[in-house]
Amino acid sequence: MVAVALIGLVGGFALQFMDMPSSSRLLWGSATVPILGMLLVTAGNSLFRGDFGLDLIAALSMTVALAFGETLAANVVALMYAGGQMLEAFASGRAAQEMTALLGRVPKRAMRYSGDRLNEEPISSLVPGDRLLVRQGEVIPVDGLIVSGSALLDQSALTGESLPVERRPRDEVLSGSTSLGRAFDMQVLRPAAESTYAGIVRLVEAAQKSKAPMARLADRYAVVFLLLTIGLSVAAWLLSGEPRRALPAAHWRSLLSQPPVR
Repeated sequence: MVAVALIGLVGGFALQFMDMPSSSRLLWGSATVPILGMLLVTAGNSLFRGDFGLDLIAALSMTVALAFGETLAANVVALMYAGGQMLEAFASGRAAQEMTALLGRVPKRAMRYSGDRLNEEPISSLVPGDRLLVRQGEVIPVDGLIVSGSALLDQSALTGESLPVERRPRDEVLSGSTSLGRAFDMQVLRPAAESTYAGIVRLVEAAQKSKAPMARLADRYAVVFLLLTIGLSVAAWLLSGEPRRALPAAHWRSLLSQPPVR
C-alpha cells in the first residue's frame, strides 16, 4: 500500500510538471482508492466491535477529498496512513521475533536425580527440593541453590551484564542463566512457573498485549478528536466560503495548477 501511494504521488507530480493535470489527478485518485477501500474495511470492523479509532479521520479525509476532486490531498493522506500501518506492522513483527527468541531459551526438560540415577524430566514436574544436574552450555531451568561444585554463569539474558559471574555452594542461581563452566548440582527452590525467567516472560507478554499510554489516550478520546476535526474543517469552509478549504493540502492543487512564471 505504501508503494502504491508513493508511486501515485510521485507519478502525479511528474505528470503535473509535464502539463498533464487531468492525468495527474486521475493517477492520484487511482492510488488512493485501494488504500481507502482497505481502510474502510478496517474501520468497519472496528465500528462493529464498538471501537472508534482515529482511522475514521483518515477515512473521512480521503473520502471527502475524492468527493471534492482534491485527489492530491487524498493521496497525501493515503500515503500517511499506509506509512503508519507499515511502521506499526514492522514494530509488531520485531516484537514477535524477540518474544519467540525469549521463549526459545526456556528449557523444556531437566536432568533430575532419582536416588543414584539421573532421569530427564519435564521442568513442569519439578518441585522444590528436587536435585538437578546442570551441564555446561545448558540454561538453568528453575531457580535453585548450588549444592555441589561451583558454577560460572552467563546472566546477560537477565541482567544485561556480559561478564560471567561465579557462584559457589549455597549460592542462589536464577533460571534463564547459562552455565559456562563445569557441570554442577543444584536444588530446586521454586517451581518453573514461579521462577525468575518465567516471570520475565510473563512481563514481556503483558507489555506486548498492552498499549502505550499515548495510544490509550488517543483511543479514549477518538470520538472527541473526530468531532474536533470535523468542526475545524466546517469552520474553515464557512469562514472562507470555499469547500476545498476544509481539506488539508487543498491549496497544493491551486498552486500547482497556476501557469509557470516566465
